[in-house]
Amino acid sequence: MDHPLLNAFWMIFWFFLWIMWFMLLFRVIADLFSDHELSGWAKVGWVLLVCLLPFIGVFLYLVVRGRGMAERAQAHADQNKKAFDDYIRQTAASGGGTGGSTIAGAGQTGTVDQLAKLAGLKSSGAISDSEFEQAKRKLLAA
Repeated sequence: MDHPLLNAFWMIFWFFLWIMWFMLLFRVIADLFSDHELSGWAKVGWVLLVCLLPFIGVFLYLVVRGRGMAERAQAHADQNKKAFDDYIRQTAASGGGTGGSTIAGAGQTGTVDQLAKLAGLKSSGAISDSEFEQAKRKLLAA
């Protein structure tokens, strides 16, 4: 018996696995090239292993270097957060170029502190990205 719905289900399932495999492969390669402690020859070896024996290479990479992947991703996220916070402080201190400058710089220190508090609330998850942007616009417009 032919079941077109079941065939569609299997096609979607295999497509999902195919996409998931490519995401995993790209994640491994991105991690490989973002690791500054690994030598160039080691990177070449891993790339060759991943390209020549893709399934075994990727699974072996996850077993051998999986814990480091999470640590490197966390360090990268922390670095991005610090850069974002520094940018907010720098932009707030310079007036942001929004045309909403205050008289003789009065109140800018309070604005910087409020922007820092907003960034802290956003990073802790207390407010969403859209709420952060709305509050930032309101604060800089004042």
